[in-house]
Amino acid sequence: MTKPLEGITIADFSRVLAAPLATQILADLGATVIKIERPGSGDETRSFEPRLPGGDSAYFFAFNRGKKSVTADLRTAEGQEHARHIAARADVVVENFLPGKMEAWGLGYDQLRVDNEGLVYVSATGFGQTGPNRDKPGYDTIFQALSGIMSLTGPEDGEPAKAGVPVSDMTSGLWVAIAVLTGLVGRGTTGHGCYIDVSMMDIQVSLLALAAARVFALDDDPQRTGTEHPGRVPSAAFECADGGWVHISGSDQHWRPLCEVLGLFDLGSDPQLRQNSGRVVHRGRVMAELRAALSTVPRNEALSMLEGVGVPVGAVHTAREALSSEQVTARGMVGSFEHPTAGTFPAVKTPIAFTGYENPDFAAPPLLGADDREYGPELAHGSEGAR
Repeated sequence: MTKPLEGITIADFSRVLAAPLATQILADLGATVIKIERPGSGDETRSFEPRLPGGDSAYFFAFNRGKKSVTADLRTAEGQEHARHIAARADVVVENFLPGKMEAWGLGYDQLRVDNEGLVYVSATGFGQTGPNRDKPGYDTIFQALSGIMSLTGPEDGEPAKAGVPVSDMTSGLWVAIAVLTGLVGRGTTGHGCYIDVSMMDIQVSLLALAAARVFALDDDPQRTGTEHPGRVPSAAFECADGGWVHISGSDQHWRPLCEVLGLFDLGSDPQLRQNSGRVVHRGRVMAELRAALSTVPRNEALSMLEGVGVPVGAVHTAREALSSEQVTARGMVGSFEHPTAGTFPAVKTPIAFTGYENPDFAAPPLLGADDREYGPELAHGSEGAR
């Protein structure tokens, strides 16, 4: 059985997180991803924490599985020529340098498509190829701040907070993968390649869809609400008697069962609270009584009680708890790969399952320059471009 992207070759000039996540996903789906790295040091994340005892970076492992590694110094004419030969036979180029850098090296889209008319070329930058900030570098937390996401995250009476995972980088990686796949489908239809400008800032602004709806409809600038939902009550995390937390997200049909199982009969029978609109108006009273009731029940008992009456509820897991949970285990989301220096190392699976194609596996990330011989200048030279 084959993987869906077998036969697709990607020349990957990206580093760090967002675009490497995209190319890892594409590698897991069967594409041959040739990661072009600086000789001697490679992708800078090879030195990032957390580090394994042998010196390998678990950060690098998380976003570079299943790729080939070829070294080329793009600051030199020889390295640029080597990279051009690889790109000439690739279906896709992915890069995340500042605007103009690839062109300065002779590796821009207009330069490469001369020898490769079918090339799908994706530039993934912080602010895109246009606008007053196009030449500025960008980092995950900077985009969380600039986009308004940070202003919406954290307790109502507390400071702005970043998300617990690098949401700007990782959502941008997903959009880079979408861009690549869209370009390939378009090429299959039209016969020609394309250039795609992907901006991390644009992507973060797109995540404001619901917050923007409040701005547009109510002229309201949404504020931090902690785990509470601005338009639904109850939808929040509650601390239990043993210090564990549960998150409840209920609608009107869940209201009476929730109140009855917690013994809040007056709350459940109050006609003002039968619909969500009334509970939003009386949010303070509702939340205070729910917090008080749940604070007397241990987490697992609360989960059992609420699930037993059909109330949507979930434990607020730590990362370790989530990775070892029964559902995650049953879905095979955590596996491992065999690395030539680190040995057996755990990994989180690309979250997609197929019928009719082979599923993503847990391939190892490459050692720096491991594929220099296979993709050396003398082998790449003279190869034909993609369709």
